[in-house]
Amino acid sequence: MIKEKMFDLVKELEFDKPKVVYQNKDTKIFLLRPSKLSSRFKYYDKNKNFQVWIKEGEKEFRPNHLRLLIDLNLRARSRPDLIKNLLLAFDNIFYGKDPEIELNKLAKEKFDHYLNDILTIGVLTQTLILEQEYGYHKESNYNPPSLYLQGWIRAFICNSKEIDLLLARICGNNPPETKYTSQDDKNHKKFIRESKPLWYVN
Repeated sequence: MIKEKMFDLVKELEFDKPKVVYQNKDTKIFLLRPSKLSSRFKYYDKNKNFQVWIKEGEKEFRPNHLRLLIDLNLRARSRPDLIKNLLLAFDNIFYGKDPEIELNKLAKEKFDHYLNDILTIGVLTQTLILEQEYGYHKESNYNPPSLYLQGWIRAFICNSKEIDLLLARICGNNPPETKYTSQDDKNHKKFIRESKPLWYVN
């Protein structure tokens, strides 16, 4: 679904009632708004806080940003001829388009290495973007706050650095390079309201 509709769904989540937002024959993505927060999240607004879960068979777990970043890096290394297609699709998801529509053609392509099917990764990306925009409780250096994640998505798809170096940077809470965020960041002097597609690609 488009971002606006997913956002409406997120805002209407009931406490402690899982809501499935994507499902295929092997995998489900569901959202959960817990009524009680652990001490680690005591500063979060429980009315805005929500969790993203994946269920694969009988296994349930909470994926994080690294899962989608590693997946996309593996895909780009597997199919360098599709790097621009991947960038465009995930930019469009960031800008609000429906992941299942944006990734329809790429879902038919063969990738030798990945973690989940690409539609799962697309919906996961959308929900994690919304998590940053709606539930993030601190002041962000980016406007919108999800540009931190989107900058790293761009870097993991098109950056030629080895994956361990990229992971070390993001795990050290470093921001993505400005070249991946500036024209989309309303806080940055290089912000352009209607930037060209793939403006960050040389």
